[in-house]
Amino acid sequence: MKVLVFHIGADRYGLRLGAIARVLPAAGLKQLPLAPAFVAGLLDFHGAPVPVIDLSQLAGAPARQLWFDTRIILIDYPANGAIRALGLLAEHVAGIESIDPASLADSGVAAAPFLGRVAGGEAGMLQLVEPEGLLTAEVRAMLFPAQAAA
Repeated sequence: MKVLVFHIGADRYGLRLGAIARVLPAAGLKQLPLAPAFVAGLLDFHGAPVPVIDLSQLAGAPARQLWFDTRIILIDYPANGAIRALGLLAEHVAGIESIDPASLADSGVAAAPFLGRVAGGEAGMLQLVEPEGLLTAEVRAMLFPAQAAA
């Protein structure tokens, strides 16, 4: 399995390539008043607003910093019976690695619902991010409001 590797602090995380629609350079975002702190803002993606989540803050790390290797990872996210674009702001995107699915193990810790199994390796431990666990129902409703019936 191939994953895009990035860091939150000193820790390595991975997102399955099959979950990724695009990887973009960090860009200016429109702030969303009253949104949770981990909602970085809205990205103007070819005229369409795309909500962006700061993975560092979601994981309890300090607020995002923009580095030369910070990227916005666009994923297809299921919301309201449709697939919508969701941006993930990731610091220190390191590249793509192959992981043997047989090497993945449960972390043994009930952490955040978006954190999945872990793999060891020469470069250190890597934990998978599971996109379906990123947003609570409340945040999902705020970022992807149901379309009004016509």
